[in-house]
Amino acid sequence: MSVETQAVSVLIADDQTLFRSGLARLLGEDPRLKICGQASDGNDAVAKALALKPDVILMDLKMPGIDGVEATAKIVAAQPEVKVLILTTFDTDSYVIQALRAGARGYVLKDAEPSAIASSIMAVLSGERVMAGAVASRVLDMLTGASTPKEFYDGLTAREIEILKLIATGKPNKQIAYTLKISEKTVRNHISHIYEKLEIYDRAQAVLYAVRKALVEL
Repeated sequence: MSVETQAVSVLIADDQTLFRSGLARLLGEDPRLKICGQASDGNDAVAKALALKPDVILMDLKMPGIDGVEATAKIVAAQPEVKVLILTTFDTDSYVIQALRAGARGYVLKDAEPSAIASSIMAVLSGERVMAGAVASRVLDMLTGASTPKEFYDGLTAREIEILKLIATGKPNKQIAYTLKISEKTVRNHISHIYEKLEIYDRAQAVLYAVRKALVEL
């Protein structure tokens, strides 16, 4: 397809009707783009990708049924020529990694200007990767192996991450000890190390960190 002579066909997949239709209208004003369809969830996105054969899909991450990551994987497996651009409010490292590993070519935030989203569409079509925000360099380091999961989680060990997840789901020390078959004293020691490494002081801050790193969901 010649980008210069033919409008780029775009499918928008998002479960928020107002956002989806508003974005379709705004992007439709760009002469380089043609909105070929809209999908309301992950399964709908997979079906419409097959039926409409768009050049680029704007894919929300959090949708009912199958999420954007799984929908992306299914679409890319069936139609490797289709470029998927993740469109989300989640400026969270691990979501980006999951989406890119599933085959997405980029990631833009929903609060980006429509002109910026249009530019990202053109960029992924020409073979570039597009990433938003300060997460980009960290995510690329993770994908290329330049950083390790230990660095990604600020030096936490696998056991400390495990305990942090349990803290974030509201489990008290006694229950964490029972779940992991270790003593409460060992749990307290691990929590002390977690607080020290993350420079935090209480369980509430630990929960916020876990959510921000997508270790748990609220």
